[in-house]
Amino acid sequence: MITLKTKEQIEYMKKAGEILAACHREIAKMIRPGITTQEIDQFAEAFMKKNGATPEQKGYNGYQYATCASVNDVICHGFPGKYALKDGDIVTIDMVVNLNGWLADSAWSYAVGEVTPEAQHLLDVTKTSLYKGIELAVVGNRIGDISHAIQVYAEGEGLSVVREFIGHGIGEKMHEEPQVPHYGPPHRGPRLKEGMVITIEPMLNIGTYRSKLDSDGWTARTMDGSLSAQYEHTIAITADGPVILTAQ
Repeated sequence: MITLKTKEQIEYMKKAGEILAACHREIAKMIRPGITTQEIDQFAEAFMKKNGATPEQKGYNGYQYATCASVNDVICHGFPGKYALKDGDIVTIDMVVNLNGWLADSAWSYAVGEVTPEAQHLLDVTKTSLYKGIELAVVGNRIGDISHAIQVYAEGEGLSVVREFIGHGIGEKMHEEPQVPHYGPPHRGPRLKEGMVITIEPMLNIGTYRSKLDSDGWTARTMDGSLSAQYEHTIAITADGPVILTAQ
């Protein structure tokens, strides 16, 4: 069942989103060769605590970290750890902020030092594909319109769209209805209504869209070892158009 949020509830989520966006802005300043993903994770958790919030991911189905840190061929759900970022890496930091019971979710991919033109193209297209999807997150459209716009743009730029991991509704729970794929035909799926809050979070790969799971049961990688990137915002559907609750 899709839960519609009131304007007041959306405002609560926006406040959580402001903390999340501010955390990403600080993380952007930290990204450099030599820093570990564990250090980024520890910073994010401390930043949330300082701002009266908590990391919703920590403890979710046994997950032990405040963030997901996905490097290079890791599509999503990578564990923060002792790995020190290297010049040319791509790292995606994904986190969900809980502020007084209301959630906001955003992932951002970062270039570490100087990346290859191919990697920069991946980053640029993935970010643009997110905003292509957001443009269609308007009352009266369907979820499939968002999905189709992302797929058409991404594949037109020579990249593939991950199928196994998708966006979702969000509110007091991390994963609510509806599901929000980033591929598929237009004019399908639930119709967008005022008060819906969803995440749009395209994950694009340079090679195949297919993924495989590490033995830890969480870390998803590209099947062929190619680079992957992800950008995600939490979006409120309003009568005046889409509102990005996690805008940086």
